[in-house]
This record gives sequence, structure tokens and C-alpha cells, in this order.
Amino acid sequence: MAEVEARGLRFHVVRLGQGEPTVLFLHGLVMDNLSSWYFTVANPVAQIADVILFDLRGHGQTERPPDGYTVSSLVADIDALLDRLVPDGRAVDIVGNSFGGLLALAYALAHPERVRGLALVDANMSDESWGGEIARAFALRGEERDQMILKYAYRWAGRHSERKVNRLITNAHRLVRRTTMVDDLASSPPVTDAELATIRCPVLALYGADSELLDRGERLGRNVPNCDVRLFPGCTHLLLWEATQDLKRQLTEWVLRPVAAR
Repeated sequence: MAEVEARGLRFHVVRLGQGEPTVLFLHGLVMDNLSSWYFTVANPVAQIADVILFDLRGHGQTERPPDGYTVSSLVADIDALLDRLVPDGRAVDIVGNSFGGLLALAYALAHPERVRGLALVDANMSDESWGGEIARAFALRGEERDQMILKYAYRWAGRHSERKVNRLITNAHRLVRRTTMVDDLASSPPVTDAELATIRCPVLALYGADSELLDRGERLGRNVPNCDVRLFPGCTHLLLWEATQDLKRQLTEWVLRPVAAR
């Protein structure tokens, strides 16, 4: 584990494995951090690749500044970290879960030359309704807001100690209450179908067949030219936890794939 400074912030980074390709894992929003990947898929992938995990701005053990949470700012964080951690500029694979999948797509649109491929695990995606959804979900006040955060905590129950879950809830409160995250994300422009059509790297989109975000996977399949959409029967948005063994296998095979020169 290490701290890496980028864009004036100290980011908590874990690097595993060695060699090529490099695989960057991006975690979800508010209640999540790099540990969700560390304890599931990252270590098996590190047996065959160079793996980078980091806590997003304001999450986990990374610093929590009061602002800078727009999608474009978070993409700039990713780019600055890659400049520090992969200084030769080679393209990397990016694996994103939930909101991390949204960031992976945004990064590929902004920096296509740095992306070898995308693997999206029940990825969210910004569209015309997304800003309103974010505002409604996280701009609640008082008890309603607290209940919303607790709703996000249930996915951690049984996987971490009560002490750690309580710490995650406390950090989530601080992120929602003391930063501009809600307004920043709600104001971030949506990704259009035309933009999705410009993505040329291979995309693996993995979704729970019962996920509330399944329509995002269907949209990717319709618009991204080289997109392989796979559904997991009986799984929800918690695909990372519900189908961990299958995800290990599929993501390891995906990292080992041959990639044609672009």
C-alpha cells in the first residue's frame, strides 16, 4: 500500500502483480472503496497481470476535499494517477463496478489512446435522467438521507465487521454532507449514444439478469461497436458479491485475451 500524490491530493493506492497488461480497477460510489476489488477479483488477476487499485477522491483512505467530484474531475484524477503509475503511456485495461463502470466509460471517451479494453461489472451510466436520480438519491435531508445511506450499507453486511461497516457509514455521511459531490455529479453532462458509438476498444459488459441497471447493459450492447454483453441469471446489482467465482474466471480470461493492434 502507498500514498500517491496527484492533482494536489494524496490517493490511497495498492499495486499487485507485475508485467503486462496493466489492469486498473475502479470501485463504486459512496459506500465503496478499493477493498471490494481487493477481496474478490484483484488478487487472482494479479497472478497474470500488473494490477492497480485506488480509492477514489473522498473515498476510503484517499483525502476528502470539499469539491472536485464532477465526472470530468474524477476522470482527470484517473489520468493523473496513470501518468504517475504507468509513465510509459501504454494502454491499460480498466475494470469498473457500478459507478466505477461509469468512470471507466468516461475515461475511455476522454483518453481512448490509454485504454486497451473495458470490463464493466453492472456499470451505471449517465443519461438524461441520471442527474435527477443522483440529486433525488443523495440530496435528501435528515432521517431520509440517513436511511438512504443505510440502504447502501446492506451490501457490506456479513462481509465486514460491524466496526468497519459503521466506519463506512460515517465516511458516507461525511462525503454526502460535507462535499459538493451531489451537486457535482448531478451537473455532469450525460453520455450520449453517439459518444458510445465512438468507443473502439473491446468492451465486456457483465450484468445481473435481475439488476435494476440492466437497461444500461442493453444500451451498451446497442451502441458500442465491440461490446460483449453477458447476463448472470439470478443476480442483481450486487453481481460482484453474488457471482464472485464466475467473475474471477471471466475477468481473468478477458485480461489474457489477444488484442489486435489499433
